[in-house]
Amino acid sequence: MGYDKRVDFSNLTTYTWSEPATPPTRALLYQSIVGLIDYELKAKGLLRTDNKSDLILIPPGGMEFGLNIAAGTPIMPTFGGTATIDATMWTGAAGTLTLMAPYVPRGTLILTFVARGTHKVIWSGTVTQKLDMEKRKQSVEMVDKAVVKLLKNFPPKKR
Repeated sequence: MGYDKRVDFSNLTTYTWSEPATPPTRALLYQSIVGLIDYELKAKGLLRTDNKSDLILIPPGGMEFGLNIAAGTPIMPTFGGTATIDATMWTGAAGTLTLMAPYVPRGTLILTFVARGTHKVIWSGTVTQKLDMEKRKQSVEMVDKAVVKLLKNFPPKKR
């Protein structure tokens, strides 16, 4: 999370959502997250409007998949010529069975608030959460907690 320390956030009371650059692949999840963000911002005294707001909220985010294993150390071959039949027998590297690990989905949400008058980013935050596609209800709860955590320190307190 980062923000412009010169901005007085107490004067900013309204916001508008910008349209996503690409349509969300999971429209229901996207709408659920937008609704939760609206709820959290309303609780903080901000009002969503359709036009002429103080802030523009840009909501990029997405889901990526990664392997749920530790990566081995890459080892460069020390021999010349063609590779041996089992190239890992000389290096001690793990065989191909380690590549059978399941993919683990990870959702990332990036929120960026832009001041309408100056068109400058004044607050930006990112949150990442592992998700379990088999346990959808639990994943939605984890997404909700991640959004609350992201917006916990918005707007920043005066120093």
